[in-house]
Order: sequence, then structure tokens, then C-alpha cells
Amino acid sequence: MRKRLRVAAYAVCVRDGQVLLARSPADGGGFEWVLPGGGMEHGEDPLDTVVRELDEETGYRVEVTGLLGLDSSRHVFGREGLHGPVDHHGLRIVYEGRVVGGELRNEVNGSTDMAAWHDLDAVPGLTRVRLVDVALRLWRERPVDGRAFVPTES
Repeated sequence: MRKRLRVAAYAVCVRDGQVLLARSPADGGGFEWVLPGGGMEHGEDPLDTVVRELDEETGYRVEVTGLLGLDSSRHVFGREGLHGPVDHHGLRIVYEGRVVGGELRNEVNGSTDMAAWHDLDAVPGLTRVRLVDVALRLWRERPVDGRAFVPTES
């Protein structure tokens, strides 16, 4: 079985009771809300990754104001193209960010198609990926070990 590690960096940007999220196509159709951010390029520092990804996905320039924690996920995918199963391990670095410039806009020809501010109280009602819940828990609770448990949906 092939093994794949993907390291990515994301930012929780909250202002005036709202969190910045991006919309992404969901598996099986439809859309889901995700935390702005994405995969690290080889040789890139994770802090530079999150700044670059937020600019690409939202149009905003952000200042990283803190490291909130880490989230790790592991899934085995049955087949990938002509290859057999893949054991995928994702390591997600979650930062806190503050918008310092730019203008909100949607990403063009990228992994997301829309960026928007959402009331924190409305997030539970959104179709979203688990990382949004993990990141908001890290932001609210600031655990010393930088980890937050959020159960996966069955």
C-alpha cells in the first residue's frame, strides 16, 4: 500500500463575531464550507503557506497572530487511478490570523469558488468539513497541547 503525507496550513480569522470561510465542492456533489488555507509546497514555510493560501482563496492579506494547534487525519482510499490503495495522512497546522489588507473576492480556477464571512452562531447550521469545528474549538479553548477533539460523523 502506498503512503502519502500532506501537510497544510489554515487560518481562523474572526472579526465582529464572524469567521471567514471558503466554499469548496463536496464529494458526491454540492458544496461545503472549509477553513481558508491549503497544502504546503515543497520547501515552503507553513506560515508562508497560510498567508499565500488566504490571499489566493479570499483576496485578503493576513497577519498570523498565533499558532492555535494541529489536527491529524488518516484515511485509506481503495484505489487511486491505476495504482492500488493509498494510506493518506493529513497534518493540518491551524493558525489565528487577522486581516490587514486586500478586498474580499472569490478564487478563480482554484480549489474554492467563494469566500464569505459567517456569524459564529450560524456555523453549526452550515454544511462544513470537520476541520472548521476543530479550528474553532482550538480558537475558543486554546488548549495547551494544541489539540482539540471533535468526533467524526458516522
